[in-house]
Amino acid sequence: MKTILIVDDSISIRQVVGLTLRANGYEVIEACDGKDALAKLTGQKINLIISDVNMPNMDGITMLKEIKQLPAYRFTPVIMLTTEGSEQKKEEGKAAGAKAWVVKPFKPEQMLLAVQKLILA
Repeated sequence: MKTILIVDDSISIRQVVGLTLRANGYEVIEACDGKDALAKLTGQKINLIISDVNMPNMDGITMLKEIKQLPAYRFTPVIMLTTEGSEQKKEEGKAAGAKAWVVKPFKPEQMLLAVQKLILA
């Protein structure tokens, strides 16, 4: 079973994304911000990370840069799922290593498609 880490300070977003993924056979780990996410990366296999950009304690782009420093997770694909649609933020995300950028509000199918593409890659 493939495991996906969802990082978002919104409980409702984590629930929607989590339900969609679990319904499609993925295992889901949830974190409420970048710091929480890093604390949960304890060496287990994570196939994909879906993260918000704007969060308290540690934002998604800072978290992404930290993850890329961890040998076990350096190549783990990351999807940014955010209300942030500006080109500048997208560029920043891409430079930090984000593989996809999904803007909220999103359709669960749209997110699932991005997930399936990246997990197969």
